[in-house]
Amino acid sequence: MAADVSIRDGDLLEVADVEAIVNAWNRNVVPWWLLYPSGVSKAIRRRAGLNPFRELARHGRMALGAAVTTGAGRLPYRGIIHVAGIDLRWRASPASISMSTRSALEEARARGFGSLAFPVIGSGSGGVDPALALEIMVETARESGAGLRVVIVRQVGRRRLVRGGVRRSSG
Repeated sequence: MAADVSIRDGDLLEVADVEAIVNAWNRNVVPWWLLYPSGVSKAIRRRAGLNPFRELARHGRMALGAAVTTGAGRLPYRGIIHVAGIDLRWRASPASISMSTRSALEEARARGFGSLAFPVIGSGSGGVDPALALEIMVETARESGAGLRVVIVRQVGRRRLVRGGVRRSSG
């Protein structure tokens, strides 16, 4: 059975019909309390509280592309799957996006989650073109997400959507 992959525009934390969400994280080298998270991580921290990040810190360093599941804190999900989508220079690549997507899908299966929502990994601080990152994620999810329902959420807000991708707003 192939993965059921869909793309939505909006806020990852407003996706109510999934069991888990994915947080595009770093390799967990710098202590979480020294970091000022941005984008999805910032929104998760604000809404979930600090417990998922404290739990994540206990796992130690993560290999590029690895995935770790924590509790969801105050969010209404069964868990948060944190993926190491950026390297030690805080940059993403097509390989790190594909590995992170695949690892999150494997982690979801191992935890018994039937559905999960992703941000577009690597397209924020990772610096990868959002349209390319989305294409890589959709292809990887279709290849590796058998039996799972996958929602990929394109952020709306500070960025505006253009022809299947995202462009930074000028204002």
